[in-house]
Amino acid sequence: MDPVIRIIIVDDHEIFRGGLRMVINKLGYVKVVGEAADGLEFLKLIETVETDLVLMDIEMPVMNGIEATKRALERKPELKIIALTMFKEDAYIQSMMEAGVKGFLIKNISKDVLDRALQAVYNGKTYYSEELWDYFTKAVSKEEKPDDDINITPRELEVLELLAEGLNNKEIADRLFVSERTIVGHKSNLMAKTNCKNTVALLAYAIRNKLIEI
Repeated sequence: MDPVIRIIIVDDHEIFRGGLRMVINKLGYVKVVGEAADGLEFLKLIETVETDLVLMDIEMPVMNGIEATKRALERKPELKIIALTMFKEDAYIQSMMEAGVKGFLIKNISKDVLDRALQAVYNGKTYYSEELWDYFTKAVSKEEKPDDDINITPRELEVLELLAEGLNNKEIADRLFVSERTIVGHKSNLMAKTNCKNTVALLAYAIRNKLIEI
């Protein structure tokens, strides 16, 4: 790991940004190189400031974290973004996953959790806070089908594993040398087979039934 990981904090609450900056400053290998109060301000910032990691709030004025993440990764695909949230609704998690974030953290994180998350994502892994994994395992349809009632193909299992790594549809398609439409089809088939309503529930199903490991 490089001695300094450059981070931008994006959040519309100045007090929260200040507290997070104080925690980050206690980690010797991390440096806050910029802050933004909304997604639009962040997009302007990354044109002038080099960064390795972004801690991104989801709900912000002017431009939210979902749209900011999509636009940032279109410009800088190598950028690693971790979502910061107080929310646990499917829509937020699902949308940020599809936008391409590599992790989720609940805002009341401890220094140790933040440390683990930053190192994991910087080194190419994904990181989800324990609270969100607990949520994932409960975010399933009541009519979800048991594992022994379905037949998941090897290719569908590959797609599940790459979803768990935090890859979006395009990244999975590139990894497997197929079209993005093909990946969307595999996900639709998986949801139909398991009766899961979205990617969050699908990952929860796969984790609980030990189809994938995290």
